[in-house]
Amino acid sequence: MTAIPWLTQLQENGYRLTEARRAVVETVQGSTHALTPLQVFDLARKKYPALGLVSVYRTLEKLEELHLIQRVHQPSGCQAFISAGSGHQHLLLCQNCGKVEFFEGDDLEVLTEAIARRTGYQIKEHWLQLFGLCQNCQ
Repeated sequence: MTAIPWLTQLQENGYRLTEARRAVVETVQGSTHALTPLQVFDLARKKYPALGLVSVYRTLEKLEELHLIQRVHQPSGCQAFISAGSGHQHLLLCQNCGKVEFFEGDDLEVLTEAIARRTGYQIKEHWLQLFGLCQNCQ
């Protein structure tokens, strides 16, 4: 997949397609690893050396608003971003290299219903991230 659909969606939502924004979009869209904003900055500067860190944060924010990327919460506390999955999917995240894989098919209904009964909450959705080591890092 190319970055063209993302760039088109940005443009259709009123965002200018600057070289800085293109570099950030291409970097994130082409990655199979969760990238922190600083990692995006370092990688995207290879494509556009004049890139500023503020442009990275603003572009990530816009991509997240458009549901093109999703935030990955890491045990270290530093947030990263990855291309959004399609439909209701969960994440497997390698704690060593940052590789991310999506998976479907969780059976959390019994658990969420029990939590709802115990707490009185009406649970609308959930987000599951599993951390471990990918095959290459084991």
